[in-house]
Amino acid sequence: MQYMRRSLGSSSGFTLIELLIVISLITILAAIGFSSYGSAVTRSREAVLKENLFRMRDAIDQYYADKGQYPHDLKSLVSAGYLRNVPEDPFTRSPATWRLIAAEPRLDDLISGPGIFDIKSGSEATAMDGSSYANW
Repeated sequence: MQYMRRSLGSSSGFTLIELLIVISLITILAAIGFSSYGSAVTRSREAVLKENLFRMRDAIDQYYADKGQYPHDLKSLVSAGYLRNVPEDPFTRSPATWRLIAAEPRLDDLISGPGIFDIKSGSEATAMDGSSYANW
């Protein structure tokens, strides 16, 4: 009888409150981790967008410096060897959604068209700094 009392009185396990506290802490840490992960992914996409815009704008400027006219489309930059391929917009995930800004038409060459002067993102989303990706 003495033996049974001792085994019933001393339990070696976790109480329900201890388990709830541990589960709550794990949930809070997981939520912090997921929010940090989401902002890190957005920051990396923004960095890729800035790099893509810089490279394509640089290729447009080099094309103009070499040929004396702006390219008619992005594929002409690829075919002329200024870009390997048209990069995809990291937010729209498509290479076809870039917004092309046309140059002012030249009076001595009205037949061929103005060409591409600048390029912008086709995304309507807002950046982490509050600006629009379409205005970068």
